[in-house]
Order: sequence, then C-alpha cells, then structure tokens
Amino acid sequence: MACQACLTRVPYATLIATIMCCMGVGVFCGTMYKGSQLSIQMFDQVFHFRLIWMEALKMIFVVGSACMAALGLMLLCLGCLTTGATRQKVYRAWRARVSGRVSCAVFMVITYILTFTWVVLLGFLVITTFLFTIFWKLCSKPENIKLATCIDFTQFDFMFPSNVKQEDMKICDSQMMKFFCKDYVEKAEFMFILAMVSCVLVILSLVHYLMCLSANYAHIRDHEKFQELQELQYLTNPDLHASKDRF
Repeated sequence: MACQACLTRVPYATLIATIMCCMGVGVFCGTMYKGSQLSIQMFDQVFHFRLIWMEALKMIFVVGSACMAALGLMLLCLGCLTTGATRQKVYRAWRARVSGRVSCAVFMVITYILTFTWVVLLGFLVITTFLFTIFWKLCSKPENIKLATCIDFTQFDFMFPSNVKQEDMKICDSQMMKFFCKDYVEKAEFMFILAMVSCVLVILSLVHYLMCLSANYAHIRDHEKFQELQELQYLTNPDLHASKDRF
C-alpha cells in the first residue's frame, strides 16, 4: 500500500519531460562546444582569421545548459507538489493555492519564451549544418579528392570578413585540404547534426512541460471547488463522513 501510494504521487509526464530535457541539453552542450571549437580552429588555420564571438559563445552554451537543467529540476519539483495526494496536503490553504497558481503561470511564461528561443536556435543550426554540408560536398568532388583542383570559396566572399584575402579563400595545398575536409568539416558537420537533433528533443520537452504546467494549473484551481464539494457532501450526509473515518 505504501509503495502504491508513492507511485500515485510521481508526476510521470513531468518526469519524462525532464529526462528528455536533460538528455537533449547534455548532448547539445557537448556537441555545440566541440563544433564551435572545430569551427574556430578551421577559420584560424585554414582561412587565417578568428571569430572572437564564437569563443564567447562556448561559455554561453555551458551556462545556458546549466540553467536549462536547473529549470527542469524546478519543474519536476513543482510537478511532484501538484500530483496525487501531495496536492491535497500542500495546497489545502487559500494562500498556498494562490502561490501554486502563480508559480505555474510564471513557469508557463518562462517555458513559452524558452520554446521560441530554442526554435530560433534550431533555425540557426539548420543554416549552419547546411553550410557545412556544402563544404563537405565540395570536399567530396572527385577532382578535389584526387587533389587535381583547388577548393575555391571566392564565390562565398560575402560570408568572409573584409580583411580576408582572395588567395586565403582557395585551398590548394594537400595538407591544408586534409585539415579542412577530414579534421574540421567532417567532424564539425557530425557535431552540428547531433546538436540539431538534440535541439528538437529539447523543444519537444518544453512543449511537454507546457502541457504539464497547464494541467497542474487547472488542478490547483479546481482543487478548491472539489474541497468545497466534498465538505458539502459531508454536511448533507454525515454517514458518508463516518464511513470514511471507519475505513
């Protein structure tokens, strides 16, 4: 009976969303950190310019991932408080119910904003992955594999800073071509694909959180009505209250 009562208090929907969120954020943080590092090294050693903002972006990924993990744990705790018999004990008083509804509403707004943020981030990753796929297609051309021609990026000169020279946009050296294709583009493309998949997983978990928060808000709001209805039944039928105490 004690085990059954404990199982009825577990917020399974919020728990699943938390697992999805932690998995997605963990994979996203690792892959984006590695992908950003490979991109910085590629632009520095192959095209001879540095992207300073990408170095700061790595720290943002780490801090953002930690914040997302903390948010997931807070939402899991909120789900535990609003599930089963725990809700009846915690939100018995009027002030507790008001604070619970306010907490759910605040977390709903935060989750809604984060959902749009991750959707924008997913769009950025789609563009980045598409660019690295183009780079890999250039590396996969038969004449480039045989080192018969150079990999020419002069048609993409609008994507490079103005201080980059035209000759730096052409990769003709065999060693430099190996660095670009095998050591940087191939690995970075795989990292960004994994990051894109993990970003989709995080978005799904945030949508799942929104559904759980909406349900928890409704449960807290309707708990007062159920309590008043139960007390009214006890007043109109004293035998019901006596039978409840007996069992």
